[in-house]
Amino acid sequence: MAEDKYNLKNPAVKRILQEVKEMQSNPSDDFTSLPLEENIFEWQFAIRGPRDSEFEGGIYHGRIQLPAEYPFKPPSFMLLTPNGRFETQTKICLSISNHHPEHWQPSWSVRTALVALIAFMPTNPSGALGSLDYKKEERRALAIKSRESPPKYGNPERQKLIDEIHEYMLSKTPPVPQLSPSQALEEHPTNSDGEAQANQQDFATMVAGNGLPNPVVGDRAVEEEPLVLANANPGTAEMGVRAAREIRAREPSNQPLQRPEMRVQRSADDRLFTWAAVGLTIAILVLLFKKFMKSSGHGAVFMDGS
Repeated sequence: MAEDKYNLKNPAVKRILQEVKEMQSNPSDDFTSLPLEENIFEWQFAIRGPRDSEFEGGIYHGRIQLPAEYPFKPPSFMLLTPNGRFETQTKICLSISNHHPEHWQPSWSVRTALVALIAFMPTNPSGALGSLDYKKEERRALAIKSRESPPKYGNPERQKLIDEIHEYMLSKTPPVPQLSPSQALEEHPTNSDGEAQANQQDFATMVAGNGLPNPVVGDRAVEEEPLVLANANPGTAEMGVRAAREIRAREPSNQPLQRPEMRVQRSADDRLFTWAAVGLTIAILVLLFKKFMKSSGHGAVFMDGS
């Protein structure tokens, strides 16, 4: 590295050279990053897809641009490898990037930022600038493809560094894991399960963010689900779906045949009222007939004959 072309008394240069030495003396299996030979303010990096996510096994290259006021101002980041979470060759909007300088702390470093970037990958994009929201199976396919070859970017100097970083990360990153049958079903849920999961995700957001009252399942309020969803963990929606299904399964035993008994009782009462109405009608008709016969002069005959 041509250190003689930089002012070693400059705080930014001094800090960057310290970080380069620290990165080389304490390498990580999860990422690697180095500045260009001719410009220490531009770094190339590659991160490993976070474990237990659809990115696992992927190798994602990117570029860091450090400002002249570094570390007092934040760097900018962009991804060069298609990944389904961040747009490529677009500056990423994160709390560790120059899109939010109010959050940046001079004690943070390139290493800190890369660790944070890995942690951000499985999170919900929430419409942030430069974010994408691909399906899990699409991201997994991109993770597999990311291992085949490094991205093409910039001049030969940049490309040489990108190629070297890719070879290093390939030696440190296990292949993309195979999906188990249960995971494959989760990747491709049926329509009903997919709709239930989407509804539960919306419900988790409402309960956690707005404190809405308990929803209703069948004829009673669900009181268990807010307890399960309160922590808003990555597995919250799935746990909520399971809780809802368990509640529905318990409902018939909690209300045993109550409604059929009410229908039987109501049917018996209806028959009783019907016979009473018929009897009353006959009695009235008999009285009217007797009155008619008496008024017409045939009353005596009718009375004798009866």
